[in-house]
Amino acid sequence: MKIVVFSAQSYDRTFLDEALAQAGDGLQVELIYQQATLSAQTAVLAQDAEAICVFVNDQLDETVLERLAASGVRAIFLRCAGFNNVDVAAATRLGFFVARVPAYSPEAVAEHTLALVMTLNRHTHRAWLRVRDGNFSLDGLLGTTLHGKTVGIVGAGRIGLATARIFRGMGCRVLGYNPTPVSELERLGAQVSLDALLAASDIVSLHCPLVDDTRHMINRETLAQMKRGAMLVNTSRGALVDTPAVVDALKSRHLGFLALDVYEQEENLFFRDRSAGIIDDDVFQLLLTFPNVLVTGHQGFFTVEAMREIAHVTLENVRCFVGARECENRVVGN
Repeated sequence: MKIVVFSAQSYDRTFLDEALAQAGDGLQVELIYQQATLSAQTAVLAQDAEAICVFVNDQLDETVLERLAASGVRAIFLRCAGFNNVDVAAATRLGFFVARVPAYSPEAVAEHTLALVMTLNRHTHRAWLRVRDGNFSLDGLLGTTLHGKTVGIVGAGRIGLATARIFRGMGCRVLGYNPTPVSELERLGAQVSLDALLAASDIVSLHCPLVDDTRHMINRETLAQMKRGAMLVNTSRGALVDTPAVVDALKSRHLGFLALDVYEQEENLFFRDRSAGIIDDDVFQLLLTFPNVLVTGHQGFFTVEAMREIAHVTLENVRCFVGARECENRVVGN
C-alpha cells in the first residue's frame, strides 16, 4: 500500500522508517515523504495513493477530503492526538478510515511545560545570553521559588495529570479543572471550577483538546479573573488562547508571564526554517518583543520516546486498516 506522508521532516522519515523496518510481519507499505503541508493545492500529491499520513497543521476540510477521495485515497492516518483539523462529518460521508495516535509519552509535554515555567521564572534564557557577552550582573533576573506556589492545571487528561504530578513533586499546591471529575486529581490536589482555578493560581497551564467549547477559553473575561502577575502556559492547542486579548493583558501588566509552545496561526510558521524570510504575522512578532514572553515552536512532544511511539502506533493503525480489523484509535470508519 502506498502512503503519502505530508508535512514530513527528516525526523519523521527516521522514526517511521525505523518502525517499518522493525515491523517484522511483512507489512507491505511504501511511504512517500512530502515536505508540503496538505491543503487544497497540495492534495494532488496524493494521486494514486491509497492512504495519507498527516500532522497537526495539515488541512483536512471538506474540499481537501473530496479531492483526496476523488484521487483514490481511502485512509487517513494522523500522527498526532488532536483531530480538530479534520472535517469529521465530511470524512464520514466520503467513507474514509481515519485513525489517530491518542496518547504518546505524556511526560514529554509535561516536562516541556516545566521547562518553560522554569525558564521564564528564573530568566535563564536571558541569563545565558548575558553570560555569553561576559555580563554577570544579576539585575533583572530575580525569580520566585516555585515551592509553595499554586499551579492550576486546566484539563486532566494524561498530559494534564503528568504535569500535575511534576508540580506536586516540587512542592506546589495543585488545583485542577476538568469538565468531568477525575479521581487522580483529588490525590494530587483539589478539583475546582475554572473560575476558582483562575482566581487562585500563580501559574495556569492549559492541557485541553481544541473543540468548540474550548476555543478561546482564555479570553478577556477569563484573563481578568486571573491573579495579577500570574503566568499562563499553553502547550496544547494555539486556539485555546485569544492572542490579541493576551497581548493586551501583557501590556496592562495584569498578565505577568506568558509561555507558548503552540500558536493559533502556527500553520504559517512552525516546523519550517523561516530565518531567511520575513515573518509578516504582526501579532506573533509583537509577542516576541515582550521580555516576559517565551515561545517555542511546538516542540513539547519532540522526544525520542514520543517519536517512536507515534511511529509505532501509526503503523498499528495501518495494520488495522489493511487487515480490516477493529481499531481503537479510529476517529472515523470501522
